[in-house]
Amino acid sequence: MSERDERFLVVRLTALGDILHTVPAVAALRAAHPSARIDWLVERKWAPVLEGSPAINYVIPFDRRSAWGALQCVQRLRENRYTCAIDFQGLYKSSILAALSGAGRRIGFDRVWAREEGAAMFYTERVRPMGRHVAELNYSLAEQAGASRPPAPEYPLRVPAGGAASIRARLHDLGIAGEYIVVGPGGSWRAKCWPAERYGEFCREFERKNGIRVVVIHGPVEKFIAEEVMRAAAPARPTVIATTIEELMGLLAHARCLIAADSGPLHMAAALGTRVIGLYGPTDPARNGPFVPGAVIVHKARPEEISYKRRADYSASMLRITVEDVTAAAEALLKVPV
Repeated sequence: MSERDERFLVVRLTALGDILHTVPAVAALRAAHPSARIDWLVERKWAPVLEGSPAINYVIPFDRRSAWGALQCVQRLRENRYTCAIDFQGLYKSSILAALSGAGRRIGFDRVWAREEGAAMFYTERVRPMGRHVAELNYSLAEQAGASRPPAPEYPLRVPAGGAASIRARLHDLGIAGEYIVVGPGGSWRAKCWPAERYGEFCREFERKNGIRVVVIHGPVEKFIAEEVMRAAAPARPTVIATTIEELMGLLAHARCLIAADSGPLHMAAALGTRVIGLYGPTDPARNGPFVPGAVIVHKARPEEISYKRRADYSASMLRITVEDVTAAAEALLKVPV
């Protein structure tokens, strides 16, 4: 089979940070197979992140809430006649979709490394990965498909023009025409978040000392967190904004820096080349930190506090991070020439 006849299906459905940690492996796969077809199966809500990437031929949206949509998606996969499916997620759902694609060659993590060990039964090739960071583990799957591990990660992403124009107009209407930084106080579970009141105190001190506007972002169910940040920031008035995924990419791509805990926006900003300050507690930055050179990590967790347990309260390791720690990190980062 010639390289032009190779058809790869990448399966990584969710979530945002994990999708972004898969991009360098797919970029390496593209470098190894420049003429092959490489498609990516992803949940519809995250498809805009990948649209336009030169590493991907087609982004295939998956509608997990619609049985009819899922059936149509599987039919499309089978029609594409993939020669190789690579499951970077390691769940029953993702591995079954890889199998339903009809690809004769199916690559995934072995039972020990798969998120759900039974997923490995649906692969024809099971990989025991090498590395510590999740992005390095993903490289191992791409290597099984002929890729080489590069000296530095690549993120061939494209900011949607419509999203960039929309957020630029919205910022202008809010009185922000110059430099700004972004604060992302949300997170998928509270134990790895930094308290909203501390983000507010940081906003107040940072704006007072540096004169640079602060934009606070929030997701669909995080508005109350942004409001807590606003209250704690008084008398400063950081700009609070909710965005589409396309607008978020435009906002982060042009920010001076982003400050956030271990979250999707943190990894998106890093992937887009924006400077980042990651606040880490119960998750290990060596495994789940921004996978880019120069990222600043504020981390005061003791080894026994790295747990990944989804607790509903703030963790002691995150509470150990002070407003002074974050303010000093931001000011030092902004002094470093780009």
